Amino acid sequence: MELTDYWKILRAHWVSVLGITVLGVLVAFGWSLLQPKVFNADASGIISVGVNKDIGTAMAGESYSKSRAKSYLDVAKSRSVAENVITDLKLQNVTPEQLISRVSAQNPQDTATLKFTAQAATPEAARDLAEAWVRAVGKQVDELEKGANGDKEKSIVAFRSLDAAQLPTSPSSPNTKLALVIGLVAGLVIAVLYALLRNIFDRRVRSASQVEAETGLSVIGTVPFNKDFDSTHRIVSSHGGNDLDNTSQQDHAVAEAIRELRTNLQFMDVDNPPRIIVVSSALPGEGKTTVVANLAQTIAASGQRVVVVDGDLRRPTVAKTFGLLTTIGLTDVLIGRANLNEVLQPWGESGNLYVLGAGSVPPNPSELLGSNVMQKMLQDIAKHAIVLIDAPPLLPVTDAAILTAQTDGALVVTRSGKSTYDELKRALQNLERVKGRPLGIIINGVPRKSAAGDGYGYQYYTYYNRKDAGDKAPRASHVPVTESTPVSDTEPVELEPQRHMRRRDRSRA
Repeated sequence: MELTDYWKILRAHWVSVLGITVLGVLVAFGWSLLQPKVFNADASGIISVGVNKDIGTAMAGESYSKSRAKSYLDVAKSRSVAENVITDLKLQNVTPEQLISRVSAQNPQDTATLKFTAQAATPEAARDLAEAWVRAVGKQVDELEKGANGDKEKSIVAFRSLDAAQLPTSPSSPNTKLALVIGLVAGLVIAVLYALLRNIFDRRVRSASQVEAETGLSVIGTVPFNKDFDSTHRIVSSHGGNDLDNTSQQDHAVAEAIRELRTNLQFMDVDNPPRIIVVSSALPGEGKTTVVANLAQTIAASGQRVVVVDGDLRRPTVAKTFGLLTTIGLTDVLIGRANLNEVLQPWGESGNLYVLGAGSVPPNPSELLGSNVMQKMLQDIAKHAIVLIDAPPLLPVTDAAILTAQTDGALVVTRSGKSTYDELKRALQNLERVKGRPLGIIINGVPRKSAAGDGYGYQYYTYYNRKDAGDKAPRASHVPVTESTPVSDTEPVELEPQRHMRRRDRSRA
C-alpha cells in the first residue's frame, strides 16, 4: 500500500475515526472526574552541627551534617515518625503504613536538607501533615542523637524546620489536561488501527481496481448511486447531458455512466461483437434490471435496434420497470401460445427499443430457458437487433448460467458497499462450470461524494452543478461517446408488433 492508499482508507472511514477519537477524549475526561482529588504540600528541614567560629571546625561540621542527612533519610520514613504524627494530629483510623505511603522524603545532593512532600484530600490536611512530619523527624533525630542518657547530655546535631508548608491552591491529581492529551492520542491510534483492520477484513466491493484484482475481469462500467430512483422511476433520460433544467443532477451522472458503458461494449471484441448479452448479478437487489433498462434505452438512442428480454421467470420485473403489460411475454412464445411479434412491446420515442416481458410465471423456468425453442428465438431476434436478457441472480438459481451458456456472454452487476468479493467470485465460478463467457463487471450504486467515488473516477461530480448560460450541451463523461456508432454491421430489419400495442405503449412513453 502507498501513502495515498492510507489516506483513502482514512477518508472512507473518517466518521468512525472521528467518533473513536472523540470517545477517547470523553473517556479520559470522565476518568479524571471520577478520580479523587489529591493536594500536595511541601516542607523541609535542615540538619545543623553546633555553632563555632573556627572555619576548620565549621567545615568539618558541615561535612558531618551532610553525612547524617543521608542516614536520617531512612529515619524520616520510619514507623516511629508516623506514630508521632498520628499522635500530633490526633488522627483516627489511620495506620502508620498508610501515613508513610502519603509522604515522600528526599535529600538533595550535597546538602544537609531533608524535603518532604505530603499528600492529602484537602489543602489544609496536606499542609498540616507536611509540617507535622518535620516536627516528628526533628523529635526522632533528637532522641537518636542524645542516646540512652539523652536527658543529661546535649547533642551537637539538631534538626530544625527550614521551610514551612504552604497551603496548596490546586490539586496535583488528577491532571485533567494530561489525561485529555493521553485520551486524544490513544483514541486517535485506536481509530487508525480500527480503520486499517476494517479495510483489511471488509470484503465488500469498494474499488474497481480491487474488483479486477480479485476476479481477473475488467470493470467495463460503473454506475453512480442515484437517490432519486424508486420503484416507479428507474430509467433516466437518454439526453442526460443536454437538458440541465429538466433532468436532475443525479440523472445526469447515471446517463453519462451508461453512455460510457455502451461505448465500452462497442469496443468489446470488434471482430465478433456480442449480440445476445445476459445481464445478471450474484444476489438480488444489486440493480441488474435498472442497468439493463438504462443500457437498452441508451443503445436505442444511438440509432441501434435493441430488444430487452425478461429472462427472470421467477420474479419478473422488466415489464413493470418500463411501465408495460405484464400479462403477456416470453412464456407465451415458448409454449406456442403467441408469436414473437404479438408480444413484443415498443417503448420510447426512438422506435428502436422493444421489450419482451416474462409473461406468466411457469413452474419450470430452468427447463424453458434452456430449451431449443428459447435458443432459436434468441438467435432469430439477434439477426435484427441487439438482445439484452435480464436474468435471475447467479447464486440462488442456475437460470442465468444456463442462459449464458447459449448466448454470447454475461455482464455481471455488483453493488458497491453491499456485494462482497467472495459472492462475486462464486457467481463467476457458476458461469465457469457451464463454460459461460463473462464479458465484464459492472459496479452499480457507486458513491460520488467520497473517497470511494474518487476511486471510481467520479471526481467530476461538481461538474453537474454548473449552469453556465453558454454551456448549452455540457458533457460530463471523460470517455468520448459517439451516438451513432453501431455495435454490428448487421442491417436490422423491422420487428413489427401488433399495431394496437404500438399505439398504446407509445402513448405511455
